Amino acid sequence: MALATRATKDAALHAMAGALLAASEAVLAANAEDVARAEAAGTPAGVVDRLRLTAERLEAMAQGLRDVAGLPDPVGEVVRGSTLANGLELRQVRVPFGVVGMIYEARPNVTADAAGICLKSGNAVLLRGSSSARSSNAAVVEVLRDAVATTGLPADVLQLVPGESHDSVKALMRARGLVDVLVPRGGAGLIRSVVEESTVPVIETGVGNCHVYVDAAADLDQALAIVLNSKTHRTSVCNAAESLLVHADLAESFVPRVVEALTAAGVTVHGDAGFATYDGVVEATDDDWAAEYLSLDISARVVDSVDAAIEHIRRFSSGHTEAIVTRDQAVARRFVAAVDSAAVLVNASTRFTDGGEFGFGAEIGISTQKLHARGPMGLPEMTSTKYVVTGDGHVR
Repeated sequence: MALATRATKDAALHAMAGALLAASEAVLAANAEDVARAEAAGTPAGVVDRLRLTAERLEAMAQGLRDVAGLPDPVGEVVRGSTLANGLELRQVRVPFGVVGMIYEARPNVTADAAGICLKSGNAVLLRGSSSARSSNAAVVEVLRDAVATTGLPADVLQLVPGESHDSVKALMRARGLVDVLVPRGGAGLIRSVVEESTVPVIETGVGNCHVYVDAAADLDQALAIVLNSKTHRTSVCNAAESLLVHADLAESFVPRVVEALTAAGVTVHGDAGFATYDGVVEATDDDWAAEYLSLDISARVVDSVDAAIEHIRRFSSGHTEAIVTRDQAVARRFVAAVDSAAVLVNASTRFTDGGEFGFGAEIGISTQKLHARGPMGLPEMTSTKYVVTGDGHVR
């Protein structure tokens, strides 16, 4: 795959996108089987939403593949280069990892996203989705493999790991020397299991306890729109807001307004004393502050200052995404500098922390670790580098 030309890889991506839409009826039928099983098993609504495909979501998957095709090829990019004093020419260039293993829950759109990003970055990919999405993943992979084969690339650059038990997951995690890197994508339990049990190097993606802080200098109309979008646009995703912090100066003017709007949208507010006096608010427990609800729930607290907001975030955040709403640029700069998360947004919804929204075409996951990759991972993050040194008979 490292030697495949950009034209060949892009042709494969466009073929994959076209084939996915052409087979939409079969893919949606397979997905309906998964959704029916999940609902019959009493699966939480947020998880079912992640699992569900629609014609619109299928089109978005295809568009993601086309978008990736339109991006620059990272393979061979010169990261840095120079001519040393002794005349040696030094270049650091991007190269594929080799074989990427994906272990993920629900969300069959990840199958297409991972396949597209890995193919464009020159990697082969082994996909191990959850058993809850087995029919969907099998249908998507079959379509994509057939499309790849029509462009002259081997279909086996994209493979679905067989098996539904944990044994197949364990085999993938222990395939050091055969698999170059693993990317887990799912809930906290899955990620922790892969990080702790794998002998293959892992790029850790994380859960999202994302915060929105409404500062004393916020535009209240803007703040309300950002809070509602961050929380209610899609509750089952990791960049949905789970916690709301409001400056004490706005306790009388903004808190009742945001409680009313959230309640009207079906959100249950788990609030501290500053929120608890309003209708519909339930008293927050210690567990609420660190919760990733993935549902129409949000924890809410009144804080005395931006520093108190920062301290709360440092204690309870999962390191994914935090947002501040303020017209005070000095406060915004302090918040951005002091909050240590993969993404920090100023006057914008947390829902923008996404590979597609960042212009990456798609993403293979959102990393909350600090080594190699952090935040939404696109094409460059799925490469390593090597040094190419050119001399003219140089010896040392």
